[in-house]
Amino acid sequence: MAELGDFGDFGGDDDSDERGDEPDDAGSSAGADGNAEATEDFEPTSVEPRGEDTGIGTICVSQGLRIAEDETETTLRAYVTRGNRSSVRIGAYLLAPYPDGETLFCRISGLEYAQQFHADDATEIHARRAMRASGIDEADYKFVASLEPVAVLYSDDGELRRRLTDRVPKPATVIRQATDVEEIKTGLKIPEDGVFLGHLSVGGEKVKTAASPPTIDYRLKDDYEAGDPLVFRHSLIAGGTGSGKTHAAKNVLRQYLSEERTYPMEDGREVQAAVVQFDPQDEYAQMHDDNPELDGEYARRLEREGVAYGGHDDTVAFVPKVGDAAYSGGHHRAEQVEFTIPFSMCRSRPWLVSGGSLNDNQYGALTYLIDRFFKQYGNAGTYAEFKSFLDDPALREELDESGRVHEATYDAVRRRVFGFDSVFDQDARPITELVHQFVRPGGLSVVPTYHVNDSRATEAVVLALSSLLIDEKLSNDPTYDRIKETPLVLGMDEAHNFLTDADSVQARKVITKFTEAAKQGRKERLGLFLITQDPQDIDDAVFKQINTTVVLNLGDEDAIKSVNIPSNLESKVPYMEKGQMVVYSPDNSEPVELIGLSRCLTRHGRD
Repeated sequence: MAELGDFGDFGGDDDSDERGDEPDDAGSSAGADGNAEATEDFEPTSVEPRGEDTGIGTICVSQGLRIAEDETETTLRAYVTRGNRSSVRIGAYLLAPYPDGETLFCRISGLEYAQQFHADDATEIHARRAMRASGIDEADYKFVASLEPVAVLYSDDGELRRRLTDRVPKPATVIRQATDVEEIKTGLKIPEDGVFLGHLSVGGEKVKTAASPPTIDYRLKDDYEAGDPLVFRHSLIAGGTGSGKTHAAKNVLRQYLSEERTYPMEDGREVQAAVVQFDPQDEYAQMHDDNPELDGEYARRLEREGVAYGGHDDTVAFVPKVGDAAYSGGHHRAEQVEFTIPFSMCRSRPWLVSGGSLNDNQYGALTYLIDRFFKQYGNAGTYAEFKSFLDDPALREELDESGRVHEATYDAVRRRVFGFDSVFDQDARPITELVHQFVRPGGLSVVPTYHVNDSRATEAVVLALSSLLIDEKLSNDPTYDRIKETPLVLGMDEAHNFLTDADSVQARKVITKFTEAAKQGRKERLGLFLITQDPQDIDDAVFKQINTTVVLNLGDEDAIKSVNIPSNLESKVPYMEKGQMVVYSPDNSEPVELIGLSRCLTRHGRD
């Protein structure tokens, strides 16, 4: 596993004395008096260190020392000794011990040089002297780090625990770099076990420890004993083009498909999750295949860290039959199963057949017409028959004269429901007959739509399948027990295209359905896994239910603001390299930076 750097050694000797350090008062007085006899009675104090320094510096009180409930009123600073200055970085984690064995865990939030002596160095003489010198004499300046308290670490029956910061460290407390895995994970509230996302980093470099491996793995809680599995409290991966969001999404989904990962159901069974992934770019069916770049050494490292890898054999591409659109699928070896959307699904979901915005009055008319059609034709009624049903002028006249549906409303509905001939009732098996195969414990079902050029048809397919899964999950009297009784991860790439904030009545119906699914996900073992490059376009009602947000590089200011991550991490997002990410999951850990795996755990890319 490629290592991406280090902070350097924060410890070590600082064997150069600081200019301006003074000897003790007795030695100073003797020297000042010039009394030779006095100097024989007092041995001058040496400023050279005796033994080795520990830590990187000390807590200082030159500008106050204060811990407050309001973080804006907290003043916590540390003087960093000269030998450690070049290796200190903003965001690094430090420890400041209390006298009774507890420890303050904190992070560096700011760094600054301050004058050591009262002198004006903004002059021509000082500038020219510095330009001619071979180096800077840092003894002329103080180097001070501003610290942000994160937690207090303490021992409880031999177990390391954390609590909110509630006490101030002593002046001159020696601070040191946090290098112990347990201390760092406890300080940041990172679970020991769970779904692997990446390695803890600061400023694009992995945090190093003295352990083996020297990195710190970041995991999401996935055990009911540790709290609700976060997969059922929903996740969002946001990143711009080329940021590595699909790479990251594949790596996370591969963990959920691990054979060892099961979830308890109400009947006592332990069941693997089924994953259904909507795939607009035709990339996820490749998860069936191994990544040839995962050589033996890299694989052994993954095994040591408990990371599932390799192609997932139980991957099936469910290909929607839409008109004459042809799916190639030559870039993966996953099984392919064609299906169609039966028009009968519109009986309980009239909005599926709406090709444009409908107001409340028009949507009510559509609902009435759909209901009347199926009462007449039964569930076997087809889309072609529905169009013929609407073409009946006698029906139009009857409804207008009865006051049930005005003729103008009738015409508006008819215009909007036409144009779905390529979507419904195609020459393939209906998805309703394939549910048992579509939702499989431990199976990955990918729905590629890249071959479908009609965006309206794509939307109809994705929303038909996702609403089927959600309705069955939330139903108290499901038609398909397989869906109800299987933990389900519903993945949706380019989620902004389907869950956007819109004013039309059908859009509100979709948002309401997904919001309700998100609210009941914990109870029903249903997790939404959304991937997008435009998080600002996802409706707030859905966004508010997302517990875990993974943010890769984003260049759009509105997109960055919409993901609601802390400001200190928000400012880094536009400058993150491929694979770097910020994770904001309040129920899992403090907000942190991560570096994802440099190689995809399954096949990725068309080459």
